[in-house]
Amino acid sequence: MAGRTAQPRIPAGEWRSGGFGGVAGLTTYLREQRIDAVIDATHPFAAAMTWNALESCRAAKVPLLRLERPAWIAAPEDRWELVTDWAEARAALIANGAQRVLLAVGRQELAPFAELPDIWLLIRVVTAPDPLLHFPASQILLARGPFDLAGERELFTAHNIDTIVCKNSGGDATAAKLIVARERNLHVIMRQRPPRPAQELATTVAESIHWLNRQLTA
Repeated sequence: MAGRTAQPRIPAGEWRSGGFGGVAGLTTYLREQRIDAVIDATHPFAAAMTWNALESCRAAKVPLLRLERPAWIAAPEDRWELVTDWAEARAALIANGAQRVLLAVGRQELAPFAELPDIWLLIRVVTAPDPLLHFPASQILLARGPFDLAGERELFTAHNIDTIVCKNSGGDATAAKLIVARERNLHVIMRQRPPRPAQELATTVAESIHWLNRQLTA
């Protein structure tokens, strides 16, 4: 695990928290632990780890699969503005005159939105930011998905949200906010996923288990 969440959901089996020391460290780990296969199931925005895994597996001659849930796709009635970084997102908030914003970007990527003029932020994070940056008008909401549609509708109504800022993480756990935005014709500023290497890809756990069984019985 990346080691960025204070209380992660722990899976069965052995686990470790933190990095390996770049490509060289991961390559050494794969060789010393005699790893037979690697499934890269890191977050769609954990770009560095995906490239490191590819280089390390090539060096150690270990088969690699990327497990990545499909990205969200805008419907014709959606009002999405696609951006490549948070500086673009900040500029879009100001240019579009946003006033009441659901900020769902993760606690480590809040800095670009500090000191926004005349914009109130509902900052939804799993764990509290530390240190807490200065936001002139804001509220911290500690919450972990999945979020259901009824709850998101209630949240948007209670806080009079007019804009969402988020990453294109994909999946069902946090997709309800986009349905509410569509229902209410709200503006969504969506950060696109970073570039990925060309590699073997699975989009479901079932696909990755099938791949793993083939690797271990080859």
